[in-house]
Amino acid sequence: MAINGGPNLNSVPAAQKQALSTNYLDLANSSNAGWSQQYLPDLMEKEAEVFGPRTISGFLAQVGAEEAMTADQVVWSEQGRLHLSYKAKITSSDTILLQSDIDESNYVQAGLDIDHGVRVADTIIVSNAAGVFKCRVTSIANNDALTVARYDAQTLAAANTDKSTTVLVYGSEYAKGTAYTNADNSSKLAERHQANEPDFKTFKNKPIIMKDYYEISGSDTSKIGWVEVSTEGGQGGYLWYLKAESDTRARFNDYVEMSMLESVRGGINAAAGAGAIRGVMIPAGTSSVYDQTVGASMKRPFLHVRYRASQTDDRRMKTWTTGSVGAATSALDAMSIHMLTERCLITQGANNFMLMK
Repeated sequence: MAINGGPNLNSVPAAQKQALSTNYLDLANSSNAGWSQQYLPDLMEKEAEVFGPRTISGFLAQVGAEEAMTADQVVWSEQGRLHLSYKAKITSSDTILLQSDIDESNYVQAGLDIDHGVRVADTIIVSNAAGVFKCRVTSIANNDALTVARYDAQTLAAANTDKSTTVLVYGSEYAKGTAYTNADNSSKLAERHQANEPDFKTFKNKPIIMKDYYEISGSDTSKIGWVEVSTEGGQGGYLWYLKAESDTRARFNDYVEMSMLESVRGGINAAAGAGAIRGVMIPAGTSSVYDQTVGASMKRPFLHVRYRASQTDDRRMKTWTTGSVGAATSALDAMSIHMLTERCLITQGANNFMLMK
């Protein structure tokens, strides 16, 4: 015999722990076989946690540090690469056009060359789909293109696709009695023998403000739920609004974690990011950087969070309650629990990270 239960039976907590038309079996009802009904419900009052641990918070707390900040943005500088390396294309049997540095952060336009630090008499490694070749730079044209000679006396295979060739400077070779400038002593060639200045890269990020709140009317705070619940925050019992507030807080903590990892800097019209990422390998330890806010070189974790704080207000994770419940703070006949944070993620030495796509 089928059992016809109320629509809310074992699903939604009742306002009060009592028999209502929607949560009990009417044994006198002919549709339920009347008093001959012998199947009574065995109510399992404990809420089943079918999704397991539902929070993702804790990753940044485990692998990164948190530091306070008082400014509207964080600016830091990282050392540049020690060795000269570029991406290029080969335009003829002995000509190479350098198009960007190895990190592709200085790419002007397809078909154009960039200012570079390669000099006449430098020895370079040229690598592309055709193989790996050792060459010596014999001259540099006015458009910054390199003319090279292979040590095996062969010519370069054409690789006209933009940035399809990697060029690495590994040394130099001069003939006896030669000066730094070329024989024709042209200004462009002489310029190529000026000292290479070390470079650095500057990065910045700004904190984002995140908010959420939970609200329940004053009347509902006194309700007794029918289903016993337990929360991710360790709360439990029959007060259903504690469960709802805990879920709101857990969801907000997850949003805080996800926003640090998924947010796009630059606003809604920012350029596309790295695309679909399946995983990331993050180095342990610290990196040494120059902090322009502090004005000194400091060691900090490769991955850490900055949050806004001062002597009067700490915005790392704020929670406050307003309304008429408990200590009344307003005329609103409700309890409102507010949550707020203002923070940003700092990624130092991103070249040490590995993305899995």
